[in-house]
Amino acid sequence: MDGTEQVAVVIDVMRAFTTAAWAFHRGADKIVLAADEDEALAIKACHPGWLALKDGAPVSGFDLVNSPGLIREADLADRTVIQKTTAGTVGALAVVEAKLALCASFVVAGATVRALADAGADSVTFVATGENGRAAEDLACAEYLDRLLAGERLDSGPYLHRADTSPAADDLRGGRRRGAHPADVGLCLEVDRFDFAMKVGLEEGLAVLRPLRTRPDAVSAAHRAR
Repeated sequence: MDGTEQVAVVIDVMRAFTTAAWAFHRGADKIVLAADEDEALAIKACHPGWLALKDGAPVSGFDLVNSPGLIREADLADRTVIQKTTAGTVGALAVVEAKLALCASFVVAGATVRALADAGADSVTFVATGENGRAAEDLACAEYLDRLLAGERLDSGPYLHRADTSPAADDLRGGRRRGAHPADVGLCLEVDRFDFAMKVGLEEGLAVLRPLRTRPDAVSAAHRAR
């Protein structure tokens, strides 16, 4: 990953881009991605009405926690969320200048593939972010997306099993990650829970994530034939 990718899909299943999808479902207008806590708070200082979200334990100045189980209970109608996580947002910032950069997890898998097909993407760089690119759940999701994009008809079960038995899932279930909800693992394993992809790009110097609606039948014949 050197920043020159034409089409990139950044994956963080547990939990950044599952949380982001839930934030959009709960009404968020856009999500601004920050590299670290200081940047998130600096952005918030310039935009007092925006809500700051981080992973880990709650910290003064942050309004939300990087947990789908907690975000699904929040009223985010027309709000802007600033998201900072250890892996997901950092990975997205690394490819934000790509021609097309999407952020993904299992909950937006189908819509992500449709968005890639709509764009006529011939070559896609998949970026697994957790555990320095070695997270079992992110690699499983990347393989699942890649094979769907190639036109294969897949049973999601084996890929979800890899995610469900990953160290990240074990840590969440065991209470070893701060800022977690008991439902987090299950929510991260809901394939196609949402019908939108998530596209990140630069807007006025900020990395902004927005939902990208796709047509249900958008997977092209060309991709199905590959």
